[in-house]
Amino acid sequence: MQFDFNFYSSLLLIFFVHGLVYAAPCWRKSVVTDNKSYAWLAVYLLLSVLFISPWMLGFAGWYDNQPYRDILLYTPTNMSWAMGPVMWMYVQSLLNPSFQLKGKQYWHFIPAAIYLAIQVFIFIADNVISTDQSIVAGTDPDFSNFAQIPGFLSMVIYFVMALRYYRLYRQLMQQLVSFADVLRFRWIRNFLLAFLSFLLITVLFEVLGNFFPLHYTGSWWYYLSFALIFYYIAITGYSNAVETHIAFEANLLSNTPMKLLATHVEPANNGASTLVEDIAYIEVTPAKSQPLETNFPMEEWTAKITQLMQEEKAYEDAELSLLILARQLQTNPSQLSKIINQGFGKNFNDFVNHYRVEAVKAKMAAGEHKLQTLLSLAYECGFNSKATFNRAFQKHTGKSPSDWLKSL
Repeated sequence: MQFDFNFYSSLLLIFFVHGLVYAAPCWRKSVVTDNKSYAWLAVYLLLSVLFISPWMLGFAGWYDNQPYRDILLYTPTNMSWAMGPVMWMYVQSLLNPSFQLKGKQYWHFIPAAIYLAIQVFIFIADNVISTDQSIVAGTDPDFSNFAQIPGFLSMVIYFVMALRYYRLYRQLMQQLVSFADVLRFRWIRNFLLAFLSFLLITVLFEVLGNFFPLHYTGSWWYYLSFALIFYYIAITGYSNAVETHIAFEANLLSNTPMKLLATHVEPANNGASTLVEDIAYIEVTPAKSQPLETNFPMEEWTAKITQLMQEEKAYEDAELSLLILARQLQTNPSQLSKIINQGFGKNFNDFVNHYRVEAVKAKMAAGEHKLQTLLSLAYECGFNSKATFNRAFQKHTGKSPSDWLKSL
């Protein structure tokens, strides 16, 4: 097989092989763990490997020798039409356990399917109907404006959609759980930043190309930059261990209440247990929360909630969520969320962590920090990580735990 090993081809070959190496275990992990996000990550890595292959194989001599030249000319490698939708599916599958590829989701891949069909038509027209290769005319269709510009715009659109989805998810977690920091999914943030870096690098090289002739060698650095980005995505994405089990439906075009889909087990009359589905609409923006009915007994409900938190110390449950608290108070999550937002002026996460911080402060004032570590005190009061404890303490007191101790 034709392959000229040199600085340009060999360096991209390293990332090419590593992309394939990481795609295989990602796919296997999706099968073993039944986590579809790893399958989408594997597809994303394969598309990334295809993206750098023309520059790797071009420097390896494929464009200068047959039949390798025709393989590159007629094989679609610039799958930017598909890269945006795959990234979008990956983000959804990570953040939402109810996500499935069905129905309208398939429509996202129609542009990529059309592009593939055009590539097949070009091959048949140039090599079956006629043999003069008049359509390709010696140039790779993957580098035409028809493939590059709409494909790039598609990736920008899907990036904006994914960013919006991630933002809504984080707002929802603030309203649903008392451990929102754990479910902030920093990997999604980093993944989106990496994807944004690729988009910005694309614009940068396009601008540079208008002022300076980059030629074939200069453009190689663009593909090396992309290879570094997807290599980071491969390593970090494969090692991501954070999972969420909260299913929801979101509207990307508005801040309307998000539909929460949850299940819980309740005892039935015959002594067996039955699976009950909770469907609640949670408003992710407290400031825009719809008011409760006019005669709603707000004081009575805030007193109930306060009693549950202060006397029964519900905040000590490290996995306390809006659903759990709603069942304890025998109300629905939607109403409870509004009561906390309007009655206490806080989202659920800040509301619960306020009690936890106050409990830690009380233990510190009593001198319990001299008998055990601050982190142990934090765990006793319901915090489940050092980072969450420090962040919540700083937010509610304006000081770090160590600085607060010095002020006692």
